[in-house]
Amino acid sequence: MPEYLSELGLSSAIARQRLAEVGPNEVAGKLRTGPLQLLTVLANPLVLLLLLTSLVTALLGQALDAAIMAAIVLVGSGINFFQSFRSQRTVERLRESVAATATVLRDGEWHEIPRRELVPGDVLRLSAGDLVPADVRLLQARDLYVQQAALTGESLPVEKEAGEDVTKTVSLEARNRVFLGTSVVSGTAVAVVEKTGRETVFGSIAARLAMRPPETEFDRGIRHFSYLILQTVLFLVVFVFAVSIALRREPLQSLLFAIALAVGLTPEFLPMITAVTLAQGAVHMARQHVIVKHLAALQNLGSMDILCSDKTGTLTSGAMSLQQYLDTLGTPAEHVLVLAYLNSFYETGIKSLLDAAILTHHPPPQISDYHKLDEIPFDCQRRRLSVIVGRGTELWLIVKGAPESVVPLCTAYEADNRTAPLDRSTRDHAEEIYQQFGVQGYRVLAVAYRSVPPRPAYHATDETDLVLAGFLVFSDPPLADAAAALEDLARDGVQVKLLTGDNELVARHVATQVGLEASVVVLGDEVDQMSDAALGPVAERTTIFARITPAQKNRILLALKQRGHVVGFLGDGINDAPSLHTADVGISVASAVDVAKDVAEVVLLERSLRVLHSGLIEGRKAFGNVMKYLLMGTSSNFGNMLSMAAASVFLPFLPMLPTQILLNNLLYDLAQVTIPTDHVDAAFIQKPRRWNITLIRSFMLLLGPLSSLFDFLTFFVLLAVFQASEMLFHTGWFVESLATQTLVLLVIRTMGNPLRSRPSLSLLLSIVTVVSIGVLLPFSPLAGPLGFTPPGRMYWLFLTGVLGMYLTVVEAVKRWLLAGFHR
Repeated sequence: MPEYLSELGLSSAIARQRLAEVGPNEVAGKLRTGPLQLLTVLANPLVLLLLLTSLVTALLGQALDAAIMAAIVLVGSGINFFQSFRSQRTVERLRESVAATATVLRDGEWHEIPRRELVPGDVLRLSAGDLVPADVRLLQARDLYVQQAALTGESLPVEKEAGEDVTKTVSLEARNRVFLGTSVVSGTAVAVVEKTGRETVFGSIAARLAMRPPETEFDRGIRHFSYLILQTVLFLVVFVFAVSIALRREPLQSLLFAIALAVGLTPEFLPMITAVTLAQGAVHMARQHVIVKHLAALQNLGSMDILCSDKTGTLTSGAMSLQQYLDTLGTPAEHVLVLAYLNSFYETGIKSLLDAAILTHHPPPQISDYHKLDEIPFDCQRRRLSVIVGRGTELWLIVKGAPESVVPLCTAYEADNRTAPLDRSTRDHAEEIYQQFGVQGYRVLAVAYRSVPPRPAYHATDETDLVLAGFLVFSDPPLADAAAALEDLARDGVQVKLLTGDNELVARHVATQVGLEASVVVLGDEVDQMSDAALGPVAERTTIFARITPAQKNRILLALKQRGHVVGFLGDGINDAPSLHTADVGISVASAVDVAKDVAEVVLLERSLRVLHSGLIEGRKAFGNVMKYLLMGTSSNFGNMLSMAAASVFLPFLPMLPTQILLNNLLYDLAQVTIPTDHVDAAFIQKPRRWNITLIRSFMLLLGPLSSLFDFLTFFVLLAVFQASEMLFHTGWFVESLATQTLVLLVIRTMGNPLRSRPSLSLLLSIVTVVSIGVLLPFSPLAGPLGFTPPGRMYWLFLTGVLGMYLTVVEAVKRWLLAGFHR
């Protein structure tokens, strides 16, 4: 053992020193912030090309033009950086509020610290439900079972124990070591950290495979949108540059014009607008007791149309109450409670709500003369848990679990303080007892036992020839607001499906009480018999799945996703981690085990469907504001760039100087920085919203050319009526272009009537400010350096008429376009 791996733990001073040496306990590097993030913004290829070209321009003697161009680029990049950085810090603070911790021995005392602060040499505690936070060597272990599927692919938990190294090499099979990426299923342990972060086994695998999470609905939308913009930009830029060269225009100006055109068409503020919008949505959700750990999850939450969840704590209160303890024939029996109490008391796995109800029952039975020898942990295939206890010279294996999994193992039964063979008639009677309780909505556990001989270890194969002691009956009433919350979700386009491990009788009863469709219940065994193709339509039309294992839950989620649904999953248990990862939106609760909270993208601080519904609405609002920017950026930008491309063909001069294009684009983007604060139509948030690239493309191909028609009208009036010089033409079109594409935001921002749907005050002020700047620039001291000259009075009358006509026509086309998509 290396000298620094002491069983006494570390002092705070040594821990700080070691953290500085080895770095934080993180597999992936932290998101870059500060100056490095600014460099990332400036590393945009178009930005770099513009800065390089401005340098060449300065070297050729056009220092003023170069300075203006560089200043515009740097101002835009600075705003982008500032807003993105602030949004990122906001989300990091929210994420830290639900970050997992580790219990470590520092300065001789146990402390809770963030997992990222663990260092080699730290001594820590592990218990059921914990994620193993680093690669550790066990110092003490008791009934420790670890799930290693993330590293080995092995589905069943593996038993671990403290002990000396038998080999000099560390392998996943080492019984005295557990590794980052695994989780504790049952038992407790004390261990010393050997490796952290990228030095761990999991870290090396992640680095080697360059793992990235599955593509989400949000990721797919961004990717498709990026392809659309890239294709359009490449075509227009190549076309414009080729035309300019063919017309023998000055090469450098032609190149600058083409690059500026590309910048004008590219929605370079999209990452910033998206980050700010989603971050603000995340802050609003936090006020509703919903924490979003990843921004993309907020939009995915808004797109969700199916929510899968267990009923306990979601539809029911989760406050289990032990109502009765009965023998096999239905008579109250104290011995059943004693056996159940021993099982729950000595269990080292996660204490379920049923365990809590047993252990808090008053008065508690006396068990001081019993001691524990071993444990056979719960697993979802067996659906039961066993402990082996001793009293004097007697050893007993006590089993507690679902009646369907315990009763078939019994060959005898206990009633009236006597034991008798469990014949067919008595077995049928016992089954009728627990089924009748199930029909009434009660949860039922069976308790059985047998005498066992002493041996070093016990296994699931020992759970045979049991004596059925009887049944425990629990009540878990529905939440008072569950039915109303389900109605709200259904009204807003979200269907809730129950995926429960309980039997079908309990599930159907609870579903009926809260207003869910309960005529059809699909059992886990039936799911196993279906192919993936057959499961899809069954999963769509079925509301209740009972006796479902975690693997079956995962198959149901995948089947629903294959059918085109955006699926959310609400879970809080150890075995829910795969389903939380598979779902488009993994949702957990603050009281969940570490494994579930770590995988989930959304954490509810209050376990309530109403809270989740509030978060869902915030997600739709955020997505609505992102879509406003996309529709604006594609339609208005495309129209302006199309006009420039066409004008460059027939005009004897460039339709707008490169610096003017960049300034126009910067001012236009500034007007949209406040979009995240805007109101969203009530109609928009009434159903799930998904990326619609067809709608974006239609807006671009219809409203873009429409904008160009009004530009062409402006060209004609400037040249034919006002006999405009080159400078006056640049000025006139700059003002008209900026005013039309900025004011049209008031029309496109709403699906309804813009006179009835009012923008936020911040958005209105930013629009008015940008248009005012555009109007005043030709009269300002900057007019000369920027190449502007004041237009005459008639131009302003013409501009007012053009703006009125343009906004009216856009509103009509918008309504026609949206009506076609809603049909």
